[in-house]
Amino acid sequence: MCGIVGYVGEKQALEVVVGGLRRLEYRGYDSAGVAVVADGELDVRKKAGKLANLESLLGEDPLPGSTTGIGHTRWATHGGPTDANAHPHVSADGKVAVIHNGIIENFAELRAELTAAGVVLASETDTEVVAHLLASVLPATGHDLAESMRAVCRRLEGAFTLVAVQADVPDVVVGARRSSPLVVGRGDGENFLASDVTAFIAHTRHAIELGQDQVVELTRDSVTVTNFDGTPATVHAYEVTWDAAAAEKGGYDTFMSKEIAEQPKAVADTLLGRIGADGLLHLDEMRVTDTDLREVDKVVVIACGTAYHAGMVAKYALEHWTRIPCEVELASEFRYRDPVVDRRTLVVAISQSGETMDTLMALRYAREQGARVLAICNTQGSTIPRESDAVLYTRAGPEVAVASTKAFLTQIVACYLVALYVAQVRGNKFGDEIGSVVRDLANMPRKIDLVLDTAEDVKALAAQLQDSRSVLFIGRHVGFPVALEGALKLKELAYMHAEGFAAGELKHGPIALLEEGVPVIVVVPSPRGRSVLHEKIVSNIQEVRARGARTIVIAEEGDESVVPYADHIVRVPQCPTLLQPLLAVVPLQVFACAMATAKGHDVDQPRNLAKSVTVE
Repeated sequence: MCGIVGYVGEKQALEVVVGGLRRLEYRGYDSAGVAVVADGELDVRKKAGKLANLESLLGEDPLPGSTTGIGHTRWATHGGPTDANAHPHVSADGKVAVIHNGIIENFAELRAELTAAGVVLASETDTEVVAHLLASVLPATGHDLAESMRAVCRRLEGAFTLVAVQADVPDVVVGARRSSPLVVGRGDGENFLASDVTAFIAHTRHAIELGQDQVVELTRDSVTVTNFDGTPATVHAYEVTWDAAAAEKGGYDTFMSKEIAEQPKAVADTLLGRIGADGLLHLDEMRVTDTDLREVDKVVVIACGTAYHAGMVAKYALEHWTRIPCEVELASEFRYRDPVVDRRTLVVAISQSGETMDTLMALRYAREQGARVLAICNTQGSTIPRESDAVLYTRAGPEVAVASTKAFLTQIVACYLVALYVAQVRGNKFGDEIGSVVRDLANMPRKIDLVLDTAEDVKALAAQLQDSRSVLFIGRHVGFPVALEGALKLKELAYMHAEGFAAGELKHGPIALLEEGVPVIVVVPSPRGRSVLHEKIVSNIQEVRARGARTIVIAEEGDESVVPYADHIVRVPQCPTLLQPLLAVVPLQVFACAMATAKGHDVDQPRNLAKSVTVE
């Protein structure tokens, strides 16, 4: 989720662009760069690391004055966080500079085409391909950058936002959008482009929301929007009503609320481009051979906190789809108990930051014992992916709030993909079976959106329960790790007693905690499929209700058998049993966030917690 800024007007472009990048740095901080158009030339400065590194470079090597410019803060996807991979990327003739947010799925094919034509690429990114393609079509369009952008976009596959400038056209900025955010800011004698209104809110509150598959051409006094086929486009103009501080959160009260709302896109992005032209699943970086995977006789998942709960979901999927025994271990305990791992063990290490010290040390121990390690991570170039034999990157984008939400959902999705990949290599599942599961996964972003529609009802429930001393969570099968995650969120944010249990364990001790009015949140599996699970948990709900507890039931649409025993029902759409955690956990995130807000706590930065735990 990179940050993008474009400007054309009367002010010094560099000041406007860098100011916008400061407000967008939370969207990506692997590298940053700017380009300005001056005296028929493009001048570019870019630097790996945080924006401060770029600002230092600009102090040492200033750019010329210019009123047209673009800027970018990067969250690395294609290629590590290096100076060469930083944006903007410039065409070989130096005439076009491009910045980009998203993933171009067919970049390998386009890159091969350019290489065959003699173009030498300077980076590992998919973005650079666009710069060279734009330069190649400019002569045929009469050096019309907008027309060239339309022609290039018609060739691109994937989700992307592109913004470009041309050396010999000093007062034009062109942008394009497909399934990735891009918004226009309209000023007086100046216009802006950005991935978020945060970038220009200090200059104007007048905005235009671009639609799918549209190209926009900005000059100082005009905004022209067309569809990719060149026809005029209909756009929606609106006025931003937030102040600059609120705009950083996109109008949400907290980053956590914003990140909960971003989950459908995060899941969709994590799924994007995983099926190759050959119809097979592909991981990001695979240095474990198919032969090695076929020899695996045990999978061990290592993780901490929320990632550990994602690993628990992975166990159900891995064992069901691959028939390989799977253990899930707390990384902080793993290497201290002399675990049995060897060259036939596949260790799956899950970490949002890629720097979690407990997980890193467990990974190193596993590799010393000869095990192969596959990392699931949200941060390109971090230590855990670098030290692993294979990597699958989640594409959640930067997660600012300490309590994980969208990273958790994308970790679960990544675990499903790993399980399917192993099943594919080992022949446990046919291609059409894998394709069917992937299609089910592709439907999940839309269903998560439907769950988010219930958020106000869940918030109202949290307000009613804010004085509760304790909240218990129960679930069965994949609902058990969801219950654990719901309890963890409440502990992290509301600072209250919360526990998650496997529902069948209630009568082995935890049922003693029940008393009149204690809220018990129940994650109910689908009555379709494994109906015995459903029957068992309905019995558990009755046991809880009989002891005076208040039952809050998360159940799928159409499940009427729980109605007599529920004080409150939260509905989620129907989906396959193994995929239900992607839906059932969302109301629990909303509940914890609302409970903490009702108690007056800092939702984004809860006490005593850090986003990335880099010490043991």
